[in-house]
Amino acid sequence: MTPTSRITSFAFAAVAAFMLSASPAAFGAAADAPKSIDQIYRERGNDVEFQKIPPFKMFDNLWYVGPGYVSVYLISTSDGLILIDASEEPHVNHVIDSIGKAGFNLRDIKYILISHGHLDHFGGVAKIQELSGARVAAVEQDWQAIEAAGRAPGRNNSPSPRVPKRDMVITEGQKLTLGNTTLTLHITPGHTPGVMSAEFTVFDNGVPHKAFYSGGTGGRGGVKGFEDAVASTARIIQIPGIEVFLPNHGWNPGTDYPNGSILARAEKLKTRKAGDPNPFVDPASWRQFITNAQVRNQRGLEEERQKAAAGGTPAAQ
Repeated sequence: MTPTSRITSFAFAAVAAFMLSASPAAFGAAADAPKSIDQIYRERGNDVEFQKIPPFKMFDNLWYVGPGYVSVYLISTSDGLILIDASEEPHVNHVIDSIGKAGFNLRDIKYILISHGHLDHFGGVAKIQELSGARVAAVEQDWQAIEAAGRAPGRNNSPSPRVPKRDMVITEGQKLTLGNTTLTLHITPGHTPGVMSAEFTVFDNGVPHKAFYSGGTGGRGGVKGFEDAVASTARIIQIPGIEVFLPNHGWNPGTDYPNGSILARAEKLKTRKAGDPNPFVDPASWRQFITNAQVRNQRGLEEERQKAAAGGTPAAQ
């Protein structure tokens, strides 16, 4: 079965996101629902061949070039390319192939933005940095985490992972302009201390839409991580006019995107007819998702504070 046919087979199994007003019973029912295509790919992240989905064009100036389990986006501008994340070894080879299949040259990548310091997002950056000569940007706290990972043993005592050379340090509200495209970069900690998120304009047959890329909206690592996540979602929810959400994974446990995530919507895009809306343009689902995230983070913070008061060990999520 080809990757494309796998997407077709599973596309209609998308799980409806939990609602803010849902009862505990409704949450349990959602947990029993069929797995979405995005969840299936996330849970089979170690299956290298299964992960090789074809690249697909989301907008005039935006492509998805990652494996199925972790997002990698390519932004095309009038003066070169911007890559957001690069997956990890060995999946980075698929990212490189996908960029070529989409009709682009690695040497045209001018910037690589690292969403945060987890290996599945930055582990392939060093290879593409070397092949492309691109500038690489990350938030200071996560540059430190990336550099520490390069000095530590890898998974299961394997050799240390290759890490990119430190280059640009992202600051809150920084404008990154390449050709006819400007990204506004945000520091939105919680998932890690130095999560990068970005807002920019995508075009659908020439019509502009405001997109928001998130390096992670959830809390992690005890009280401090959830305090950061609550503050970050409170800031993000105030950003006006977001129509397109670009998550760092198509699926994360307990955080299903309403009405289908990346791969489910990609399947809808394949069957789109002239005049139909782009399925990735969905401001209502974005508002539902970020509202749910805010409530979920506040709930997580309360739980972590209770654990801390009881002397418990913070749970990593």
